[in-house]
Amino acid sequence: MILIDGKATSEKIRSEIAVAMQQRKAEGKKIPHLAAVIVGNNGASQTYVNSKVKACELVGFTSSLIELPESVTEGELLEKIDELNKNNEIDGFIVQLPLPQHIDEQKVILSIDPNKDVDGFHPVNVGKMTLELPTLLPATPFGIMELLERYQIKTAGKNVVVVGRSNIVGRPMSILLSQKRKVGDATVILTHSKTKDLSNYTKQADIIIAALGKPEFLTGDMVKEGVVIIDVGITRIEDLSKKSGYKIVGDVHFESVSPKASYYTPVPGGVGPMTIAMLLKNTLIACDLEK
Repeated sequence: MILIDGKATSEKIRSEIAVAMQQRKAEGKKIPHLAAVIVGNNGASQTYVNSKVKACELVGFTSSLIELPESVTEGELLEKIDELNKNNEIDGFIVQLPLPQHIDEQKVILSIDPNKDVDGFHPVNVGKMTLELPTLLPATPFGIMELLERYQIKTAGKNVVVVGRSNIVGRPMSILLSQKRKVGDATVILTHSKTKDLSNYTKQADIIIAALGKPEFLTGDMVKEGVVIIDVGITRIEDLSKKSGYKIVGDVHFESVSPKASYYTPVPGGVGPMTIAMLLKNTLIACDLEK
């Protein structure tokens, strides 16, 4: 089994972007500027946003962090997004999810300029992706595609099972892998929590994308020998043997599945680090779009 090292791959991508940035500076081109909006004091979101800002600094991007209180109204947040849409200095921005319950997430996503939507969530970008037009791809699926390409994992003609139908990972992955592209041309089955006899599908899969959000859901008796496992899940579960009191696991039961796998993305250190790397790549792409 080969472990797919998302951490090392993301560092390589960041290094490639840093080199491209030096070239941009030498040519007098605009330096990409990524802004992040965070609402409230969610610890996990704060940590994630801070890592995005730090990643920007490492590659030479300009970054801005906009922190808003939990009590901010939906109208006030939409006004701030409108400001960012109109600010020519900002090339791309994200609004960190989840948002407080009194704010409509879909309304927020719809309010973002598609050309600045580096998360790739806006319906315009989703539509362009579906039609195989150049666009800003959702960062996590974009990262998975990059891992498959860089590890030279063949997808053409392969049976792929995607477990989970979220708009952030599952659906985009099913679309991208079925398209005529370098990493694509696969026969894709999209499964979810209501799929009957799920293991009948996973046992036939050459590649499984596990993005259901249920810890250690996929077990060894549900996969065949030689399967490629892309584990997108990340959940903290109690483990009193650890100093922290918890351990981080994916949607796949590593101990039982890994002996059968040919390639495997570990959790942590697999798909996760790629998301930020592709966010940077999207920001670079957005910088060169005509606003």
